[in-house]
Parts: sequence; C-alpha cells; structure tokens
Amino acid sequence: MSTPPPLPTTRRRELARPHPSGKLQCVACAHRCLLAPGGRGVCLQRRREGDALAVPWGCAAGVAVDPIEKKPFFHLLPGVRALSFGMLGCNFHCSFCQNWFSSQVGHDPGAEGSARPVRPEELVEAAAAHGCTVITSTYNEPLITAEWAFDIFTLARRAGLLTGLVSNGHGTPEVLDFLTPVLDAMKVDLKAFSSDTYRALGGQLEAVLETIRGLWSRGVWVEVVTLVVPGLNDSDEELAGMAAFLAGVSPDIPWHVTAFHPDYEMTDRPATPAASLRRAADAGRAHGLRFVYAGNLPGRTQDLEHTRCPACETTLVRRLGFAVLEQRMTSDGRCPACGASIPGRWAAPPPTRGRG
Repeated sequence: MSTPPPLPTTRRRELARPHPSGKLQCVACAHRCLLAPGGRGVCLQRRREGDALAVPWGCAAGVAVDPIEKKPFFHLLPGVRALSFGMLGCNFHCSFCQNWFSSQVGHDPGAEGSARPVRPEELVEAAAAHGCTVITSTYNEPLITAEWAFDIFTLARRAGLLTGLVSNGHGTPEVLDFLTPVLDAMKVDLKAFSSDTYRALGGQLEAVLETIRGLWSRGVWVEVVTLVVPGLNDSDEELAGMAAFLAGVSPDIPWHVTAFHPDYEMTDRPATPAASLRRAADAGRAHGLRFVYAGNLPGRTQDLEHTRCPACETTLVRRLGFAVLEQRMTSDGRCPACGASIPGRWAAPPPTRGRG
C-alpha cells in the first residue's frame, strides 16, 4: 500500500465520535473506523488530529460540466447541466472500478490522481457561469469528503442550485443526518444482493440497504444503479432480490440497470449483453417498480431509456444515451395526457439568501 499524496485538510468534529476505547470514531461511512492519534481510516484520506478529524477540504481532482443523465439522474430536471466535482480516495476496492485512477489513490500504486486547490465559492460560481442547475459530488466516493460537500452545497442552495451525491451508499445514519439539510438527491450504487460479494468489494450490503431506506425516509430523492456484471450479480435470483428490496422501500425509486465493460482488474469476462439488461428490467417491473431504466447501451434496449407515465403509458421523456430528445412533462411534474403526478424533482428551488 502506498502513501496517498497529501491533500489540503481542515479539522472537523461533525462526523467524529469519542469511543470507550479512547480512540476517535469516524462516522462518515459504515466502516466506522476507530482512530488512534494520527491514525487514518480505511479510505486513507481521513485521519485523527487531536480530538477532531483532519478531512480533505479545499481542492478537487476533477471538475466538469455533465448532462444530469450521466450521473445518472432521470427524475431530476431532465436535460439540465450539472457541475460535477470530485476528490481522491474511496472506502471500497471494486475490481471493476472505472474511476480507479482517482478512487484508488493510496490503495493501488498505479493510481496517480492529483488535486488542485479550489474554494467552494469558485465551484458555485463556475456552476452559474456554465448554466448549471445542479451541482454534484462524484468521481470518487463523496461520503469520505462529506464536510467538503456540505460546505459547497450550503452555498449552492443559497444560489438556487439543486445538490446531489453520486455514491456507493456505504453510509451511516449520522452522515445522512449531517448532509440531509443541504442535499436534494443521491444516486446509490447497489452493486449486488450478496453479503459475500460486498465483503469482497470492501463493504457491507446491509449498510447500503439502510442508506437507501434512510434517504427515502428523510425525503432525499434517491435513484439506484446496478452495474450488471456477467457472473457476478446477474443471476435471476439476485436481480429479483434487488428489485424486491427496492419496491419494498418504494415502487417510485428509479432503478437503473447498466452494462458492464471489462476494465481495471476485471477483464476476465465479456461486456453485458442488452438481453441481460432487459431481463433485469423485467425483474424490476415484475416486482412492482414503476421506473426501470437500462444504461450504457444507447439505442439497444428498446424503450428502457425513456420515462413513461405509469398510469397511461404516455412517453414523457425520450432519451438516447445521455441526450434528452423530447421532454413532455408539465412544469409541476405531471403527465400532460392524464394528469398523473410523476415522482421526482422537476423544479429548481429559489435562492435561499442565507439559509442552508
């Protein structure tokens, strides 16, 4: 294991808890790392400094303007631009990671991501300058830089932007309570429905399931993505398990089933065929999910890129890949044909002028 490059840090206590052992417990993610003085967490980016945590702050390893569909969010202002920013590090070690150059810094000697200084105000100003309506923390695992996201999102809310995380969902109730006041939406990866698979990736299945439940109960808009990997999580039983769980939380949660391609350390299997995504979507619909989408294979999954009204089946949003070809939703999120209300976030909030 290499030593991660030093990042600018700030001392914070919001996600630090004293522990009977005398160590300090980090509650930013479900690892709940116990830290002796100077100790680092599993992510290698958070460390103990006295009675506080030294956490990454004031820099970004990547900043880009993306279509919101790339996150993917399909029920969050379709067709708008999102300013995406990310840092370095992760609390998982997925063998199929597509952002491993930044996420595996410190864990993999081949990962050589770097970060540059940036202030929260600069990111919010950049979002406005590029006509973005949403600002998202993404690329690496944003829960390990939750304080950084909180500070940016507080300013973003004041500017009238929607805010989002793109996360593996390995969270805690404490970090959700911390972020919820400034968080509009979160994309959660549900990577499998097997505890053994999650242990191999470096996490706990139940923690991710609890995050999905917790987001929904707190009123944060959540969309769930499963990368369908041949031989890993694509059995009928596992897909049905994921679909049943999500429908049990709410049938209104959008489930994105997306195609894998060989990458990083997982080059021993073929890319996901379109038929597997259609099979996963069938499982979602069979268990009552009203919005199931297929991704990474533009134009090859029949109607599974489009949003349809569950009441009358009118096509409301037509997509091809990340492009919105047609948007027929009313401004208050209703079907123009039958008037049914479509769950999601369809309007940006007004600037809050001083409130988080």
